[in-house]
Amino acid sequence: MKNPLPLSIRSIQHIGIPVTNIIVSETFYKQLGFINVMQAEFLHNQEPGTCVMMKQKDMIIELYQLPGRELESIGNRKDGHIDHIAFDVPDINEAFAVLKKEGFTIAEAAPVFLNFWQNGCKYFNIIGPDGERLEFNQVL
Repeated sequence: MKNPLPLSIRSIQHIGIPVTNIIVSETFYKQLGFINVMQAEFLHNQEPGTCVMMKQKDMIIELYQLPGRELESIGNRKDGHIDHIAFDVPDINEAFAVLKKEGFTIAEAAPVFLNFWQNGCKYFNIIGPDGERLEFNQVL
């Protein structure tokens, strides 16, 4: 077994859940004590989607609603669906370089900027052995 990588992961940053109705899901999580701490639009296949970050204490759940046909495939599921786990990292570029050097399968060519939070964030994903996405995220 290889030694652990020189990579600083502070905590799970959030868990991303695709939803079929962002308003209904936000209301549901509010009933559990979560509050909306960030809401933003994003583009998926050139169509607008909505992302809401719900927080309770140190936990953040990312609820996101995809547009159009993408939304239909989620609505046909019988069980819930967690899309990704995101790790909070202090330096997104360093994390990207370490994982790239070690040969991990990285989904993005470089860290991606999103206009989320007050000053934005950057993220990238690696793909696990069963296709799971592990996101590395730095809030700027």
